[in-house]
Amino acid sequence: MIVFRLSKKAFINDLSGMGAEKTGGRWNSKGIPLLYTAASRALAVVEVAVHVPLGIIPVDYHLATIEIPDDEIIEADFNTLPKNWATNPFIRQTQNIGNNFIKNNYHLALQVPSASVAGDFNYLINPRHSEFYRVKIKTIEPFVFDVRLFKK
Repeated sequence: MIVFRLSKKAFINDLSGMGAEKTGGRWNSKGIPLLYTAASRALAVVEVAVHVPLGIIPVDYHLATIEIPDDEIIEADFNTLPKNWATNPFIRQTQNIGNNFIKNNYHLALQVPSASVAGDFNYLINPRHSEFYRVKIKTIEPFVFDVRLFKK
């Protein structure tokens, strides 16, 4: 499967999950490494845009096209998510799903619903999984955001 990751140029080759480990996120607590990717370029753009204040255009970004093996992807159990999971980026239930995914270490990637675009999916990659060597960056290219996304 091909997934996408938008990042500042300085971090685009870093697939360690260290950024998420330092800050925590919707699907992981601080201290748990996790690599966040998106099912499409468009979703990757939206996932960055929702974290940037209006009027500020992200610069120096690159887009990585990443290949992950289809046989190492599992779907999260969405039925256990609370109703407000998409509006609260740091709720324990979603973090527990990602934390347990990493701790159990059964699969390389976890498909989770996007909170930004209903019906689309993000893919969380476990950088500590024994099959991580199968994750391959296929291309990296500079990415320029459409300024209309960030107008006040």
